Amino acid sequence: MKKVVLEVNKLELAASKLRAIAHPMRIAIIELLNDKPKMSVTEIYRKLNIEQASASHHLNILKNKGVLLSKRDGKKIFYSLKSKTLKEIVDCINRCNAE
Repeated sequence: MKKVVLEVNKLELAASKLRAIAHPMRIAIIELLNDKPKMSVTEIYRKLNIEQASASHHLNILKNKGVLLSKRDGKKIFYSLKSKTLKEIVDCINRCNAE
């Protein structure tokens, strides 16, 4: 029988990312960026019908936890998903809730 080695650092990193996405607004941001791979802060807060400060707060959390990438283009900052895997996790959770 093969011994399973749990790497604490990897587990902590995974848990940190899951905590970051564990908010309805952040899940909505992930879903938006899955449909349109590159969006500005303005596009995001208008699409979600929230305040700019709120959108920036959630985007910063996701960026700091390694969920999103950001790129400045002039005065605008554009966000994209670092990995499509997180969207797959959200989809999986949604399927579990449907049962």
